[in-house]
Amino acid sequence: MFKSVRHVRVSDEIVNQVKTLISEGRLNPGDRLPPERDLVKEFSVSRPSLREALNTLVAMGFLEVRGKRTFIKSVASESMQNPISLIIKADTQKIFDLIEVRKAIETWGAFHAAKRATEEDIKHLENITEEMRKAFEEGRSWEKQDADFHLGIAQATHNTIQTHVMSTIYDLLRESVAKVFKDRSKVKKLLDHHYRIFNAIKSHSPDRAREKTLEHLNYVESEVKASTGQKE
Repeated sequence: MFKSVRHVRVSDEIVNQVKTLISEGRLNPGDRLPPERDLVKEFSVSRPSLREALNTLVAMGFLEVRGKRTFIKSVASESMQNPISLIIKADTQKIFDLIEVRKAIETWGAFHAAKRATEEDIKHLENITEEMRKAFEEGRSWEKQDADFHLGIAQATHNTIQTHVMSTIYDLLRESVAKVFKDRSKVKKLLDHHYRIFNAIKSHSPDRAREKTLEHLNYVESEVKASTGQKE
């Protein structure tokens, strides 16, 4: 994936390579970079040069460090997430505006994912769906797999902006959705919806994928309304 660095300032070339991979969608939000020792070998650079480049990318908002690991960060997160979070905290009813935005973005995403998904994309979505099913059956937390499924669909569109925007929007919704869907029968329905969306994408049926995604989000909206005492 990475190329050896020659004839330019080393740290700048590393920064440019990583930014290019992000813009091309070959590195996506949440992807973990290899350990430093592996990156040093792939880039054919010294550890100080690598660290200088990584620190620059963190400062620019392309990477984030969690503990001892470094991850690709959504380029939309800083510019979108904080203002939207403040709006929702000030007026919780604005969560429905956000769900409305999800309907527009995710139905489009499912439509194009069904047209563009590769075998690798489909296998990735299948694995996530199965992981969510196992978590549900074993009584474990399922929220991560739920988020991964929606982000996986965005990645299957092969639209880099879609992937980064969805990463930000879903982070904002995940906590509130998890609070609503505590009843196992409701979580089971979410899982059933995921299977229907996945099967539509797997069979490369764009209209059906869009239809099933809208059904899913309408259900999420109705349950959030019920939990807040808002009438349909």
